[in-house]
Amino acid sequence: ITLVALVSPFRERRDEVRELHQKMNIPFYEVYVDVPVSVAADRDVKGLYKRAIKGEIKDFTGISSPYEEPLNPEIHLNASSQSLEDEVQMILDKLEAEGLLTGVAAPPIGYPGVAIADGGNAVSAFSTLFPEDPRAPRPSNFDELPRVLLRDEDVHWLQVIGEGWAAPLRGFMREGVYLQSLHFSSVLYDTDNLTAGHLALHKPTDFSEYSSEFVSKGERVNMPVPIVLPINDATKDRIGEFSQVVLVSPSGEELALLNDPEIFDHRKEERITRTFGAVDNGHPYIETILRSGEFLLGGEIELLSRIKYNDDLDQYRLTPTELRKQFEEMGADVVLAFQTRNPTHAGHAYLMNNARQQLIEQGYKNPVLWLSPLGGWTKEDDVPLDVRVRQHEAILRDGMLDKASTVLAIWPSPMIYAGPREVQWHAKSRKNAGASFFVVGRDPAGIKRSDGDKDDIYAGDHGRFVLHMAPGMEDFNILSFSKVYYDVQDHKMKPMDKSRKQDFLSISGSRMRKMAREGLQKCDGDKIPAGWEDKPTCVPQGFMVKSGWDIMIDYYQNVNSPRWIPFATQFSKAVVDTSRVFSSEGTFGRTDYKLHFKNDNGEMISPWHDIPLQPEASSGENTFNFIVEIPKGIAHKMEVNKEERYNPIMQDTTHNGTRGRDYLYGVPFFNYGLFPQTWEDPSVKDESGNGGDNDPLDVIEIGSKQLAMGSVNPVKILGSLELVDQGEVDHKILVLSLADEDAGKINSVKDLQRVKPGVLDALVDWLKNYKIPEGKSENEFAQETPTSADAAIEIVQETHKRWQKLRAGEISVTDDFWLN
Repeated sequence: ITLVALVSPFRERRDEVRELHQKMNIPFYEVYVDVPVSVAADRDVKGLYKRAIKGEIKDFTGISSPYEEPLNPEIHLNASSQSLEDEVQMILDKLEAEGLLTGVAAPPIGYPGVAIADGGNAVSAFSTLFPEDPRAPRPSNFDELPRVLLRDEDVHWLQVIGEGWAAPLRGFMREGVYLQSLHFSSVLYDTDNLTAGHLALHKPTDFSEYSSEFVSKGERVNMPVPIVLPINDATKDRIGEFSQVVLVSPSGEELALLNDPEIFDHRKEERITRTFGAVDNGHPYIETILRSGEFLLGGEIELLSRIKYNDDLDQYRLTPTELRKQFEEMGADVVLAFQTRNPTHAGHAYLMNNARQQLIEQGYKNPVLWLSPLGGWTKEDDVPLDVRVRQHEAILRDGMLDKASTVLAIWPSPMIYAGPREVQWHAKSRKNAGASFFVVGRDPAGIKRSDGDKDDIYAGDHGRFVLHMAPGMEDFNILSFSKVYYDVQDHKMKPMDKSRKQDFLSISGSRMRKMAREGLQKCDGDKIPAGWEDKPTCVPQGFMVKSGWDIMIDYYQNVNSPRWIPFATQFSKAVVDTSRVFSSEGTFGRTDYKLHFKNDNGEMISPWHDIPLQPEASSGENTFNFIVEIPKGIAHKMEVNKEERYNPIMQDTTHNGTRGRDYLYGVPFFNYGLFPQTWEDPSVKDESGNGGDNDPLDVIEIGSKQLAMGSVNPVKILGSLELVDQGEVDHKILVLSLADEDAGKINSVKDLQRVKPGVLDALVDWLKNYKIPEGKSENEFAQETPTSADAAIEIVQETHKRWQKLRAGEISVTDDFWLN
């Protein structure tokens, strides 16, 4: 609290000072000491008032120069009628009512309480900048704005930004901020808003401005990893001159607006070498960078709604504001964060419980532990998010940690495995949510090389060493521990007592996984069997609570099951045709989802075999039934399953069938599906010897409306594109719904180019490049110019004949098709 006593006679100047404090988000209280001139003259030991009244002193405030009294002061003291004690009490009462005098009687040395977020005095506006229930208004031209597709990890970064974990960052990094992050692990920020926006992170990058005039007024805020949004050339072209874009999830949810887009080159080598300090193209996150777009899109974001995943884990996703509020409600005088992407065993529990005890010994009365599992993107062989959270629930429920002083809350960031740089991000973001202490072990955020000798990329001690002197983290505290071992004497995990090395066992992660795969149970009695280190036959007593261990056994014995949730993945409601009868099972966005078609009697039917190619009374006309598999705007790759009974619509898979496949190249701006009762026969070869792709004919509808999954739509054929994929011909029939607003204007590819200029070029680009983000090569076209409508109709009719022969058994196939 700063007290300033001065004569400030002019209202305009006082209001300027008030406004400056408001810009800096500092509370400002104007105290009007109302003193009549006669009283002031009596108290004036120097006699200046009397001289001014006689005219001996010119421009004297209140005598020969005006005094403009405050109109709405926070405190008004009447000096002529109040005693000094009354005035003092009045000020104290006001300060107490405003909450400025609350605290503890005797805080321990270094008392941090619940840490505040980065951003200096902007912290008081944190909940305004990062609201708990965001509802950004949609502009009038919302439907016309370009859409930018987010990958799963981009959704996680969006959540990180929108909820304030990266404060004061309010959007995907602009180039100037990105360069600071790459080269300084921090950004220069005007925490007190004293530079008229010159050091604002949302300021467009200007490479003609090199003045250092304002640098001394900024402070270094830790920002060690780039938080950026890669896009491809096609998305860049679509954004063009628009001042806003819409960010869309793979499930088709419109998540946020990005304002004042700034697009710059994605210099991948520079990003990789500066961030990771190593070049290893098989590194899991480096691999995703190399596959991503050639440009980066920066700009501030506004969430259209709170990001939710609907995976039964949202109750553990608390924002930084919610966490600080919860810590305060628990009466925390310090918050200790423990980062984890592994199940919790006795070794982890030792670290957390011992760290809490250290804080109590330092004088803290109520340390709160924040068990903070990583919820964002992780590499393929990490333990899935839902397994970890359920196991954490079990160890809290069964008392391995003190439930009353522990908060279990998911941290939403992706994992990038960047060692010393990334551990700074782990700590900085937890500080934004209220933590003042952070537990750090050996080689935090480390990973082994993917090639050669597969040694650790980072030295084990480097991460915690760098963290304790990281820029912008001077007020943050780390608690570091060495490796812990299992003591056979008391069945507890602890640092090794070197005087009795023979009593300590090393239970590595690989050993734990092996025990779980074999379904081993707790050792009998209080002894560890002889020869255990060579061949474990049971689980050491106290290593993990039974309920948590049972979860580990279930996972490691079923590690390839698709039921696990590897990381936060949005599960949204499917856009399904409400005019037809369906039954569904599983969760849309997961590999267990199936959409079964039914007839009006409620009987199962096959969309491939039982729905006619053409509507009734349309034989011989250019009218065909188009079945939608993927509605416009949705990136989940849904398709009719040829082998499943009744051929339901399911999601294509990756990772050996454990994860659903998404299109990653861009938001599909068309409806995608098939023509029923067609089949591209592999035995029918073209002039180059390429056979059919063994699927029903693919159909692309280029109308203006989203068509629901499972809907059957009468369409007209405009033409056909022909892809060649690994020696297979893959026709893409171009159609337009008869119900589309432009159906009367478009009857051919030429009409399409006239009425919707640029759509065909964008489609050719999309089909050519959509597999590149998956690490595959560019698709080839037999020809990039579409055929005529008549030629496309001939293709449809020929594939219909091949389907008839397939169905009649006249063509033998090795595939286990369900043909009804």
